[in-house]
Amino acid sequence: MGRMRSDEPDKRDKSHELSGELPEYAERVLDVADLIPPGRVMAYGDVAEWLGEGGPRQVGRAMALYGGAVPWWRVVRSDGVLLAGHELRALAHYREEGTPMREASRAAEGHLPRLDMKRARWDGRPRETGADTGDAAHN
Repeated sequence: MGRMRSDEPDKRDKSHELSGELPEYAERVLDVADLIPPGRVMAYGDVAEWLGEGGPRQVGRAMALYGGAVPWWRVVRSDGVLLAGHELRALAHYREEGTPMREASRAAEGHLPRLDMKRARWDGRPRETGADTGDAAHN
């Protein structure tokens, strides 16, 4: 699909670098990330479940290496904690898109809010059906 790759190459498998193409799994992960509507999120495990293969770590790896070409802030940890090292950039996107957040307690490190996963999680169903509000992944 002609996506841009991350500047950091995958050090384990460089065969895709020779052709300039993304690994197939990474391409599928990025396709799912592109589907997530503004203001909604999917956890890494949700994406893996949607695809029917891999797991949260594989999705996280694909996003870390190649996710810069998609709305990376919409693929998140299941506990709603913001992506370490990218908290402020992600927070700006969440605020712009109206993504549901939970305010941080004063005891929370850095006083950063978390995503409200109950309200922000997207179940993969099209918005037109009015059924895009659940927290279950696509079956």
